[in-house]
Amino acid sequence: MENLPSTAPSVARLIGELNKLPGVGPKSAQRLAYHLIRMPDAAKALADAVIGVKERVFFCSQCQNLTDIDPCTVCSDPRRDQSQVCVVEGPLDILAVERTNCYRGTYHVLHGVISPMNGVGPEELKLKELAARLKDSGVEEVIIATNPTLEGEATAMYIQRNISPLGTKVTHLARGLPVGGDLEYADQTTLTRAFQGRTEL
Repeated sequence: MENLPSTAPSVARLIGELNKLPGVGPKSAQRLAYHLIRMPDAAKALADAVIGVKERVFFCSQCQNLTDIDPCTVCSDPRRDQSQVCVVEGPLDILAVERTNCYRGTYHVLHGVISPMNGVGPEELKLKELAARLKDSGVEEVIIATNPTLEGEATAMYIQRNISPLGTKVTHLARGLPVGGDLEYADQTTLTRAFQGRTEL
C-alpha cells in the first residue's frame, strides 16, 4: 500500500496490515486504523483477542475444527449423534449448518478443497484424519457438504471413492444449493432443504 507523506510510519504500517485482511480495501483500512487510534481501549482489546486466538486456538483432535478445548464442544456433546459425520470445507460452513437447527450429528473440517490449479492436493486436506476417524468409530453415515463448485464436487468424488470401501454410507447434500455458491452464504431454508433431500452416492 502506498504511503502518504503525512502519515506516521507506525500508522502506515497498521493501515497496511489491515489492508491485507480479506474484504478490507485501502479506504476501509484507513478508517479502521484511525478508529483504533481514537479508541485505545478498543485497540488493546482487539490486540489481546488476536494474540489470544493465535496462542490458544488449535485443531480439534476429532473433527479438525478450530477450538480451545479438546475435544471441541460439538464432539464432546453427548446429545450429538456420533453415528453421523458432516464433512465441510471450512469452519464457517459449520456455523451455516448450525444456524438451520436441522442437523444434530458431528462434523469434520477439511480446511480446503482439492484444487490442482492452486496446487492443493488431497494430502493438503484433513482427509487422513477423516479416514482414521472412520475406522472402528461407529460412524454409519458420512454426509458430504462441500460447496457446489468444480473443486467442491471433485473433493466430494474423491472422498466418496475412498470411503465407500470401508462400508460406510456416503450421502451428499441435495442440489438445493446454487451452483458456484458458497455454503456459508446459503440461506437457512435452502440449506435445510438440501440436508433433507440428500442422496446416497
